[in-house]
Amino acid sequence: MAKLMRAVQYDSYGGGAAGLKHVEVPVPTPAKDEVLLKLEATSLNPVDLRFQKGTDVAGEVVQVGPNVVKFKAGDKVVALLNTLIGGGLAEYAVAKESLTVPRPEEVSAAEGAGLPIAALTAHKALVDVAGIKLDGSGPRMNILVTAASGGVGHYAVQLAKLGNTHVTGTCGARNIDFVKSLGADDVLDYTTPEGAALKSPSGHKYDVVVHCARGISWSTFEPNLSDTGKVIDLTPGPSSMCTYVLKKLTFSKKQLLPLILIPKGDKELKLLVRLVKEGKLKTVFDSKHPLSKAQDAWAKSLDGHATGKIIVEI
Repeated sequence: MAKLMRAVQYDSYGGGAAGLKHVEVPVPTPAKDEVLLKLEATSLNPVDLRFQKGTDVAGEVVQVGPNVVKFKAGDKVVALLNTLIGGGLAEYAVAKESLTVPRPEEVSAAEGAGLPIAALTAHKALVDVAGIKLDGSGPRMNILVTAASGGVGHYAVQLAKLGNTHVTGTCGARNIDFVKSLGADDVLDYTTPEGAALKSPSGHKYDVVVHCARGISWSTFEPNLSDTGKVIDLTPGPSSMCTYVLKKLTFSKKQLLPLILIPKGDKELKLLVRLVKEGKLKTVFDSKHPLSKAQDAWAKSLDGHATGKIIVEI
């Protein structure tokens, strides 16, 4: 008889928090390159809301597949689950060994679970695309982070400040002090005329925009960019893809770059966990909810105004 576990599943795609159902299902069996985790915390991301899955988790290894060599039962870990299958809203889940990293005791389960998609996305934008060096070396850069108080944005501000940067963040009035506390040099209230126009309070032109918000047109960004300024769009829609192609075709020095996160290995996630351990990066919690109240977490996330990360504790 297969062991059963509590889980939260969707019975109607796109039906909002009301579509979540509490069920009992068999505990999954790890494939040869997977680990079975007893989950302690899961964080929600906008990608989860589109696919209704739950992908960023922290927990304890309870079983390993025959080809797994890096982990054993009892190890505390952070993992990124398969974004198409998910499974993080449950007592147990399977994760690929290649997307699982050790979690030191200085990093809580909730802190670790906040990292995978949100912090990896911020890291990819700033390090891989923008070329910022997190040791503070390299040329000085002016960075704008839109939606700087959200899940990706709050990591982007902190990571950018580890580099040689001047960082401006946008947020609503209630989060101005919060974004300053993350290290932002300037903060814009997006509800004011200056904030909506993205004008730098310090008079800077932006070398890089980490665009975590929606609904800002290229024509708003363009006059605020340096001659070779890049807008890295983390939520690219059809219009941003058209702008991307147009800028490429016209050999424009100012670029809009759509970013889609496709994690391949564990190197970056290991680095992010280490930064949390060293106190250089923190996961800020909007709210924490038990698995039995997962629908409350879901509703909060759908609302779109979370400050930091929304966590489901298991």
